Amino acid sequence: MIAATNLNNNNNFQTQTIQRLTSGYRINSSGDDAAGLAVANQYRSNVAELNQGVRNANDGVSTLQIVDGGLSNISTMLDRMKTLATESASTTFTGNRATLDTEYQTLLGEINRQASDVGLSSTNATNATSLSVYIGGGQNATTGSQVGINLVNGKVDSGALGLAGTNVAAAAPVTIGNVANGTIAADATETFTVNTAAGSSSFSIVGAHTGDTATSQLARLNSALGAYGISASLDSSGFLAFSSSGAYSIAVAGAGLAQNGAVGNTPT
Repeated sequence: MIAATNLNNNNNFQTQTIQRLTSGYRINSSGDDAAGLAVANQYRSNVAELNQGVRNANDGVSTLQIVDGGLSNISTMLDRMKTLATESASTTFTGNRATLDTEYQTLLGEINRQASDVGLSSTNATNATSLSVYIGGGQNATTGSQVGINLVNGKVDSGALGLAGTNVAAAAPVTIGNVANGTIAADATETFTVNTAAGSSSFSIVGAHTGDTATSQLARLNSALGAYGISASLDSSGFLAFSSSGAYSIAVAGAGLAQNGAVGNTPT
């Protein structure tokens, strides 16, 4: 009986040794080391979590690379649009501005398309303005276990860039008031709506009863336009001419206007 017991113990030890050799693990069952098995299982769970976190991080990098590629394309298109605007703004240009504007408008549409594709469009309901990558390893879901990127203010469509409605075609000028005297009548109000990359806002110029001239009204207009980096002047016919170093558009509405519309779309 003693010999049989010893033989059984030797067989068990041999089986355990072979199992450890073939598996590569010191602990293969709770019988080997119950406390050690609990610790090992926790490590195994953490390793599995972190491996998935690495895959999540790689997916996040891929997403950012797609966004970066779209932004690079949009930057290139903006360079071309600036070239077209500069070409059209020169009075020595003898070509067809409508042809320039056709390419300009096509580029605007492409900017909107690519901004939507990378999730940075104002009209894209499924935009990528807030990215969060869970990598694990933290004590909870928000402490040391995830990386977030906020792109809420990173819209790059034509509206967000202040380019919506702009063009490089020849545009008829807009007067301060009526063409006859070039002034805003007493108590009459004309509202100027300015669109730039920073957004859209409006202000009004009101005609005074006495001593108000086109020059004084122009001074008040330039005082208001200065906040947007835009200046205005009167040509020999009493029409307004706008200029700025950046893209913009201006709409004018009010009593006594000879014409309403967008002007000064690009540096001019």
